[in-house]
Amino acid sequence: MLDVVALGELLIDFTYQSADGDGYPLMAAHPGGAPANFLAALAKFGAKTALLGKVGTDAFGKLLTGTLHQAGIETRGLVAADDVFTTLAFVTLDGQGDRTFSFARKPGADMALRFDELDLGLIDEARVFHFGTLSLTDEPARTTTKKAVAYARERGKLITYDPNLRVPLWKSLDEAREQMLWGLGQADVVKVSDEEARFLFDLDPEPAAKHILDHYGVKLVFVTCGPDGCVYRSARAAGHVPGLAGLQVADTTGAGDIFGGSAVWKLLSYDKAPDALTEAEIAGAVRFACASAGLSTTRPGGISSVPSYDEVLARLGAE
Repeated sequence: MLDVVALGELLIDFTYQSADGDGYPLMAAHPGGAPANFLAALAKFGAKTALLGKVGTDAFGKLLTGTLHQAGIETRGLVAADDVFTTLAFVTLDGQGDRTFSFARKPGADMALRFDELDLGLIDEARVFHFGTLSLTDEPARTTTKKAVAYARERGKLITYDPNLRVPLWKSLDEAREQMLWGLGQADVVKVSDEEARFLFDLDPEPAAKHILDHYGVKLVFVTCGPDGCVYRSARAAGHVPGLAGLQVADTTGAGDIFGGSAVWKLLSYDKAPDALTEAEIAGAVRFACASAGLSTTRPGGISSVPSYDEVLARLGAE
């Protein structure tokens, strides 16, 4: 039995380190991809997870498959193909560790995932199905994602969703908005950033959380606000948890995904429907997730930056 299966991209993040004498960047490679980062947090805390995705048979695809094994993420749903190259992302950081992305993805392997390649048995086994929007940017991955979401919903799985906007990957902002809003209409639990809330609704975090809850059938909404923590809302609870103070931020790559995975891990531990959770339970999940995501920003990468359970508890105890 699996706790969570996610569908989507597995890729290499190349992060700027310095420049050589000719001005060309020297970059460090880290395993990543939003659904993989999300699952890495869950697996780190003991959940049983699996990824449905696609990589190339190139060196990077083999490295990433090995990384998932090491992280404790089931890989039998990961397709390796000869005709596409593993997707690559290039990440530049500003002075605060915030990142911007460019992609080698024309196409990348993640875009080429077909529905007939999915191991649907993994969805059957899982309690939760998770998806994002990078798999909605292009065909055939878009149709694959929509069919997989429908398959999971028909079988009563809890659906979690993170829009994870990456502007360079969309043909237009209108298309991005349309697909992101489609995703909101499928999910029980949503993690959206404050930037994505403004992009979609031109609303600040608190009214955005209420708007999503009221208009999209979502049961529980998290609106993350970077170092300012997270606003949460359900039919029974609403509030805000601040982020960790005094962090030496090195790299924010994957922090939102790690927040999402950490929050879902706590939600699963309560063994309740999202709309049955108490204020104290939701706030506890958000505090745990804020600590986990915050600690992840003090080290580079996505999958490789997830803190241990003991680190998170120690930091929470020090607050």
